[in-house]
Amino acid sequence: MRRLITYFFILFTVVYTVNSQDIKVASSFDSTRIYIGDQINFTITVEQPSGLSLNLPFLKDSLCSKIDILSGPVIDSIVSNGRIKISQKYLITSFDSGFYQVPPVYAEMKNVDGLKRFYSDYSRLHVMRVNLAPADTSSKIFDIIEPYRAPVTIGEIIPWVLVVALIAVLTWAAIRFIRKLKKDKPGVEKVENPDPAHVIAFRELEKLRDEQLWQKGEIKSYYTRLTEILRQYLENRYNVFSLELTTAETLDALLKTGFKKDGTYSQLKTVLTGADLVKFAKYKPEPEENVQHFENSWDFVKETRKDEVISPENKDKKVEENL
Repeated sequence: MRRLITYFFILFTVVYTVNSQDIKVASSFDSTRIYIGDQINFTITVEQPSGLSLNLPFLKDSLCSKIDILSGPVIDSIVSNGRIKISQKYLITSFDSGFYQVPPVYAEMKNVDGLKRFYSDYSRLHVMRVNLAPADTSSKIFDIIEPYRAPVTIGEIIPWVLVVALIAVLTWAAIRFIRKLKKDKPGVEKVENPDPAHVIAFRELEKLRDEQLWQKGEIKSYYTRLTEILRQYLENRYNVFSLELTTAETLDALLKTGFKKDGTYSQLKTVLTGADLVKFAKYKPEPEENVQHFENSWDFVKETRKDEVISPENKDKKVEENL
């Protein structure tokens, strides 16, 4: 019986040793010599049977006190004939000259018998300084530093600024001219919406309220929709093509139609400027502000809506509908 146990222990030791020898961990640099500031790869390679589960190392910040990790790891694996080869590449550099020795890295394997580690060899790197001076400085004149480059003057910059400004003005003028030409193009009749401007605006405002965008956290979408409804209403009601204008241009165009700077004007200005803060300045309004801007929009449409001209036939029809 004792002899049988001895044979079993020897067999287990041999199998475990063979499995351990099947696991290889290696680490190396792309080159053993670099200059200060050069960037090369540090590669960790693990070869193992594909059925084993190993915990591979993960390095951060530096390999040692003078070798910094810039990025990585970039992981790759190859499976062949029941074995797997895993590699991790780190991009490294060093800004201090000298000879450096990186400690061995290891992969871990946990099983019922405990924790087993498999180590690589030491990795060595020589970081060299750049020798700027010739061997015999007494026989040759050399630059201590690179030639100095004179800074760019304002006189050199101004012509380019003027050219860019001129191109921008010409582009803006061309766009405005093309848009105006399309609006004034003869033979194109404007398609009138059968519904009055305020009916369209109220309908769209109700849809916006039912969608509950700001309650879902979609603040920017909420204000974009709200201002689009108001701008479309201004176009339908006052022929102010606000969708193509800024807030300041919109308010100025509205005043040119004879609109007065009264309470309704202030309501519109508050909504448009508040929406600009959200859309362009990343302002986060309180829930009460969201509700207030919606109510101001509704009141603006209500106060500025155009009275409908009802024919006798339509008047009788509306009376019947109300009944």
